[in-house]
Amino acid sequence: MLKIFRLSAILEGISYLLLFSFSMPLKYWANITEPNVYIGYVHGFLFIAYMVFTIMFSMERKIAPKKTTFLVLASLLPFGTFYLDRKYLKPLSAL
Repeated sequence: MLKIFRLSAILEGISYLLLFSFSMPLKYWANITEPNVYIGYVHGFLFIAYMVFTIMFSMERKIAPKKTTFLVLASLLPFGTFYLDRKYLKPLSAL
């Protein structure tokens, strides 16, 4: 479950950065809306998948609700999932 959760965190972080650093500027500065639609759909799917995997991972590892909240909040911050992976999840995979 840890590998799947780490993968979902990284993919969600990449889609978040693509959405806000690539497709949103195209939409509002160049009036090109097509990339925003597709990247938005992908990001939405990956965000929901990340939330589902967060709950599953927290239940499997019996993580406290306060720490689970931290896992959820990481997906709302730019680079949050990358920080989460490097600081907390990568050391767990070494065990």
